[in-house]
Order: sequence, then C-alpha cells, then structure tokens
Amino acid sequence: MHTRRRVTASLFLLLGLFLLSGSSYAIPAFSRQYGTSCSTCHVDFPKLNDFGKAFKDAGFKFPKDDETFIKIPPVMLGAPAQKDLWPHTIFPGTIPGLPPIGLRFNTFFQVVGNNRNNFNAQLPGDPTAPFIPRTDFQSGLFSIFMAGNFGSDIAFWVDDDLSVGGSGADGGLGDGYLKFVNIGRFLKLPTDALSMRIGQFELDLPFSPARSWNLSGWDIYDQANIGAMNGLFGRQENVNNAFALSNAAQGVEFSGGHQYRGYHYSIAFINQNTGGTPGSGNNVPPEVTYTSDSNFKDIYARLSYRFNLERDPASRNEIQAAGATGPRDHTYLSVGGLYFYGRSVQRFQGQDAAGVPVVLTAREPFYRVGGDFSFNYRTFNLFGQFIYGRDQNLLPVLPPEFEFPSGFTKGSPAHFSGGFLEADYLAYPWLMLIMRWDQVKSTADLLNGVGTTPDDSVAPFASPFHSTRNRFTPGVQFLVHANIKASFEYQIRPQQIVFEQGSNVPLTNPFRTNSAVAGLEWVY
Repeated sequence: MHTRRRVTASLFLLLGLFLLSGSSYAIPAFSRQYGTSCSTCHVDFPKLNDFGKAFKDAGFKFPKDDETFIKIPPVMLGAPAQKDLWPHTIFPGTIPGLPPIGLRFNTFFQVVGNNRNNFNAQLPGDPTAPFIPRTDFQSGLFSIFMAGNFGSDIAFWVDDDLSVGGSGADGGLGDGYLKFVNIGRFLKLPTDALSMRIGQFELDLPFSPARSWNLSGWDIYDQANIGAMNGLFGRQENVNNAFALSNAAQGVEFSGGHQYRGYHYSIAFINQNTGGTPGSGNNVPPEVTYTSDSNFKDIYARLSYRFNLERDPASRNEIQAAGATGPRDHTYLSVGGLYFYGRSVQRFQGQDAAGVPVVLTAREPFYRVGGDFSFNYRTFNLFGQFIYGRDQNLLPVLPPEFEFPSGFTKGSPAHFSGGFLEADYLAYPWLMLIMRWDQVKSTADLLNGVGTTPDDSVAPFASPFHSTRNRFTPGVQFLVHANIKASFEYQIRPQQIVFEQGSNVPLTNPFRTNSAVAGLEWVY
C-alpha cells in the first residue's frame, strides 16, 4: 500500500493539470448591463486590468458616476423617499434590470510524453496499476454564474459548476456571498477603508486560483500537508491536513483599501476545512479519523501595498493611466504578505487496557505564511509568490502494556515551501505570451519517496536528480473574440527515476513526464 500511495501521488502530480483550471470567470452580464466589451475590465479574461480591479473593489459598479454609464436601469425596490422614512419603512434597494446570468464552457486536449507510465514500474504485472493514455480529449466545466449590485453598496456573487469533467459529474458551489462595500462610512472612516463579505468565497489571495487565466493552476496554492509514514499500526498516524489555500472558505471577511493603488488589507474568520484521508490498515484498532475542528475558526490575513510609478501625478492617482491610444494599466510595483492560522484534528478510537472505549483527540496547530510581488510595465507583467507551510506533528505515545495511545508527543513538524514566478506579455491586445515556473518541496515528498529520489530511509539523496516538484510552463493564449479564448501550454518537468522500494536499485532509466495541453473556452 505504501508503494501504491507513492504511485498514486506521482500520477496526481503528473496529471493534476487541465481539470484544475479556474472555476470562476469574467461576467458577460456586466457587458450587457453597461453596453461595453469584456476588454473594458479584462486584459485576457479572466485576468483583470486596473479598471476591472476598481470595478470589483466598488462592488461590481463603475467606480465613478455609475448611474450615467449603466445602459439597463435597475429595478427600484421602493421609492427613494423611503430612505427618509426609515426605520418606519423598508429601506429601498435595487435589483439588476436584466438577470445578470452568465454561462461558461471549456474543453481540453492533452498529449503526454511516451514515458508517462514509467511510474508503474513499481507495480509490475499489477492489472490494477493506473494507465495514462497518450492523448485525451476532456470537457472541463459547464457553469452558471451571476453577480451584481443590490444598491446601497451591497454586491453579490454566485457561481455553480453544473458539471465537471464533461460526464455529468456533480459540480458544486464556487463562491456565493454578499459584500457590504464601504461600511466604514457609518463609522466616519476614510472612503473604502472597511468592507465586509459574508458567505462562501475564495480567500483574498494575491493571485486568484479560482480566476486564473492559466490552463493549469499554480501548484503551491493546491498544496496540502501530509506527514511521513511512521509505521504505527501499519499506516500513517501523524498530521494529515487536506487544507489548501485554493479551497473555498465559509465565514466573514473584513477588508479595505484598493487593488489598483495604495494599501489593501483583509482579515477573514472562516470554518475549518482540514479533513484528511485515513491511511491504510484501518481494520486494525484503533481507528483513526482526520476531521475539522468545528469549535475553532481559522484566521486568514493579507496586507499589500501598490506603488503606481507613473511620472504624471494626476495619471498616477487615477484608476487607469493615460496613454496616447487611451487608458491603460499603470506602471506599478506591488508587494504583499499573507498569513493563515488554523488547526487540524485527528481522533483515535479504540479501547484501553481494561476494554473501556476511549477517544483520544489531538489538535495540531498549523500556519501558512507567504510573500508576493507584481511588477507591471505597460503590457508586460512579472509576478511571483512564495509560501511556507508548517504543521505541528503530534505523534501518539504507546505504553508498553497495551496498544492504545496514552497521549501525544511532539514529532518533527511537517512542512513545505515553494511558489511560482510568471511573466505575461501582451504582444497584441488579443495575444498573450506566458512563461511560468512552479516549485513545491515538502517533507512528505522527501520521506515518502514521492518525487525524484529513492527511498530516503535506505539511500538518502542517492538520486542525482532534483528532490522537488517543479516545472517550467511556456504558453500562449489568444482571443478569437472578447468572450472566446484559445490557449496552449507545454509543461516541462525535470528528469526522474523510479527506484525499487526500500533500495537504490533503479527500475527505469531517467525519463521526463512532459505534457502539452490545448484549451478552448467561451463565456456568454
């Protein structure tokens, strides 16, 4: 089972690409509402330009003089005079005059290297060994989404994946929230100093996994933290934390500032989302479950500052810079940091020496900390993210007289680190060139033999190849129309060798698992 987990993890790392593309997107309903192109807010949908960031900050409204630009007037829910009669009447609001509904569909084609099945060398003759096809067509998402503003600076967003994988698979809610914009005005705070979002939402990450324009996600945002096999009861008994920063969060978020200039901050209090998967051998007492702590709310915080570097002071402070051909994104440098604190739970269920049922609970604190930057010059954008994750690793203490643990002791923390660096260049308004580098390095990879080294307990670092998961990904995307996009990327991975379990005997020659993916998507 140890070997099978290694193979499964390797295959997951190899092929967890095109189905991980973003589940949220541009909103064509806004184009209909304002009578404008998707390119008003997007560089290469769903990547936002400066105006799109300001539109989002304002609660899905034009940041200035919104009423003069809207082409389909909203429906009034009450007369404006009711504001003066409140609280003796219902405070008036609005709903969009046209249902703000959009659709999205995407499809993919993948080609994987000839050596794609070399990982199965660890399972020779096993008919259940996973097989990776050389080429594959795959539908991605068919989704419905809507967003808008209810008046009084109350914004809403809902998106739901009706199918995933093109085979009628169950989808699920992406984001669904209300955002109360600029509530700081009731406390006499500066404009946009305080807003509040409630519901299910993506964490306020510097680069949105849910709205990524890449075909494959940034690996570091999907990284969970799994401890190393310690052999207790024949399975993994230490930290098994399935939380990833790309997970949707349920709770409340307070934020302020702007994405397109100056400071921006957010702090969120959210439900736990850390349930892991049991190890093998759960038919042997005691049973172990990995759950979330319903009595504890995780905390996420982000702080960033953006320096607009335009020479003209007036242009520097506007929503977009002025150019010879019209408005454009500023030349800017933004820097920021994030911090996440939570705790995962593992419970041992069994019997003590007297045969009395006992449940023993370990609550393991964990945190994620990271830094990011983004530099933009006209049509060139260079940006990156680094994240370090650490989980307290509590190990059960086994008294010699019986099998059930008597308590926990601190083990070596499970940790990971990594990030990405990406450069996007808009060669034409409809053509974007991409070069990206991803890297993840984790304790579990090194100690469980996942990656490019043999079993480290026998032959530490015996492989001449890299002990991290990394890839280079060049790509190109072009807009057929403002709402139809074709994309291509080629993933280049380092050489690997599969070793015989428990030794440094190679089962394969050095090989690469490169892959190419093409995608086509549209929104309506």
